[in-house]
Amino acid sequence: MIVIDPASAVPPFEQLRRQLIDDVSTGTLAPGTRLPTVRRLAEDLGLAPGTVARAYRELESAGIIETRGRNGTFVAPQGDAALREAQRAAASFVDQVRTLRIDPEQALPLVHAALRSAPTAP
Repeated sequence: MIVIDPASAVPPFEQLRRQLIDDVSTGTLAPGTRLPTVRRLAEDLGLAPGTVARAYRELESAGIIETRGRNGTFVAPQGDAALREAQRAAASFVDQVRTLRIDPEQALPLVHAALRSAPTAP
C-alpha cells in the first residue's frame, strides 16, 4: 500500500517513485502487474495527476515500469535479457488468453505441452 506523507521534506513524486521501486524489488509488485492509471492513482493518493505522471515517467525511463499504449502501465520484466523476454512473452500470452476468455486452468497445460514439444537449444 502506497502512503504519501504530506509533511515529509521528500516531494510526493519521489515518495511514490521510491515506494514503487521498493515494491518491485521486494516482489510485492511482480513483473507484468498492471498499475493504476495516472488519474486513478492520483485520486486514490490525493495527489495531482502531474505528480503521479512524473513518477511514472521517471520509473519508465529507469526500466522499472513500461507503458503499453492504451493497454496501460505495467511493472517491467526484471533480470537478465533472456528472462525479461520470457516475461514479456508470458505477459503477452496471458493477455491473449484473457482476450479469448480461456480459463487459466486450460491455458497452463497448453504452455506445458508447447514446452515439451519445442526443440531444445544447442
